Amino acid sequence: MIKSRIFQASILVGTIIGAGIFALPYVFKAAGLVTGLFYLLLGAVIYSAIHLMYAKVFAVTPGGHRFVGLARVHLGRWAGGLAVPMTILEGIFVLAIYMILSESFLNLVLPAAGLMEKALFFWFISTLSIFIGLKRIALLEFLITGGIIAIIFIIFLLGLPRFEAIGRLDFAANWVGFILPLAPVIFALSGRQAIPALVEYRPNDYQRPIIVGTLIPAIAYALFVLSVVALSGDVAPDSITGLVGNIPIWAVALIGVFGILSLWSSYITVGFDIFRSLHGDLNIFRWLSAAIVAAGPLLIYFFGSRNFIELVGITGGLFLSLEGLLIISMWLKVTKRKLSLPILLLAAIFVIALIYEIIKLIII
Repeated sequence: MIKSRIFQASILVGTIIGAGIFALPYVFKAAGLVTGLFYLLLGAVIYSAIHLMYAKVFAVTPGGHRFVGLARVHLGRWAGGLAVPMTILEGIFVLAIYMILSESFLNLVLPAAGLMEKALFFWFISTLSIFIGLKRIALLEFLITGGIIAIIFIIFLLGLPRFEAIGRLDFAANWVGFILPLAPVIFALSGRQAIPALVEYRPNDYQRPIIVGTLIPAIAYALFVLSVVALSGDVAPDSITGLVGNIPIWAVALIGVFGILSLWSSYITVGFDIFRSLHGDLNIFRWLSAAIVAAGPLLIYFFGSRNFIELVGITGGLFLSLEGLLIISMWLKVTKRKLSLPILLLAAIFVIALIYEIIKLIII
């Protein structure tokens, strides 16, 4: 029983922990550490609820549908029509985030090459890997989690002797940027893709593993943020650049290698899922689906934004907020519950994140 629950929780932990962690130290420090840690706690509560809601919807719906299918079944064709392009665009933005983040990790092991060359090299190898079948190699699934956990562990151990510096940091909230961490926290804690596998493993015992599997990443993120802030003289937007010169060379190299491996495997996983949605759900020609997967991140990289924090905000604030609202709507439909104050407050968090990101885009 305990082993089963640990395994269930690990599925969710492995899905949640990813590239989003590297946006948190910068936005937390910009908004004030107390503000960032508050949002991390709030995010853990919010996503424990959202993951439980999605698990309930999946568990009571026959046919093994995933997000798009569930939206069609419970909310009608309009919701399914919205869910498909929304998840595809979300995935393409995530691939662009991986491209931009790859520059920082490759810079740790190949400092001589230019940033654009690094990103294009990473894009080429990762895109090629999607279409030659490397997605089927089980080791990649392990690398996704293992690489990021190794980075967290290394940085935490290196930052541990300097934790006395944490007490001297300014924890005061910056009210101007009070909402800033919300979208990155949503991005960092979302693990919807893992819920079906977790429920299928033990259909009648998934509530506690979901809560534990959501809380563990939040705790790991808090330790990572405090470690990066303690080690960095000036926290960089990608968290990693600011560590150079403050940690040993061997640690820099290990972080670079682990980071690239985890980003590479994550890129393959997300890219393959986008391809499957395009070709399977939308019945788009195979060659055109492959072209969209390959070209989408490049278009954002060259003609959109190369700002890591901005893309994380767009993905979390726009796409994942809409996803959260659809999950709440589906849960209300299958449970036949009426809107209550807690549910309204939960939905309001996603609405605030959505409106905030739209306003930022308009102003920019």
